[in-house]
Amino acid sequence: MSVDDGERERRHRARMQRKKAVVDAGIGRADRDQGLLLVLTGPGKGKSSSAFGMVARALGHGLQVGVAQFIKGRSDTGEEAFFRGQPGVSWHVLGEGFTWETQDLARDAETANRAWSVAHAMLRDERLGLVVLDELAYPLRFGWLDVATVLDDLAGRPPLQHVVITGRAMPDRLVAAADTVSELRDVKHAFRAGIRAQKGVDL
Repeated sequence: MSVDDGERERRHRARMQRKKAVVDAGIGRADRDQGLLLVLTGPGKGKSSSAFGMVARALGHGLQVGVAQFIKGRSDTGEEAFFRGQPGVSWHVLGEGFTWETQDLARDAETANRAWSVAHAMLRDERLGLVVLDELAYPLRFGWLDVATVLDDLAGRPPLQHVVITGRAMPDRLVAAADTVSELRDVKHAFRAGIRAQKGVDL
């Protein structure tokens, strides 16, 4: 080993020791368990996919999971086809498509409120370790659901129940209430190049 190699090795080891000390200190400060509220938002692709990845993770740990899809009205997606058949999963497709498809404000609001009644029941079910509220941002943003009511229901859930909420343009109050917030950025999307949604990737 040359002198330069030895010096690089020494510096690397010193950096990693400093990093380990910081990480270990952070782990030491994290000394409690609680149900988390996670928000996945932003214009980029992958919000729902990330949430369903957490469904798989929760099932792997033996947790029961509830899923409520607020906008999506189709029942032929790959994630539903897979997860609906898994023991421990309660899956509800509660929407009728995006509002530009229905073009009926009163009907959209009624659909959203029916969907929230299902979500509310999940948020009171102590058997569910994880609840996914997919595309909840849309009915909140359009005023079909009351943000204060949703926040109250989330606050009243079982102490160890985790909730993941997805959707673009999440209301500020929901972001503020969340424990973890991730924003996905849109850099490039195949749809804008004329490529339709693909099975296994988009559906």
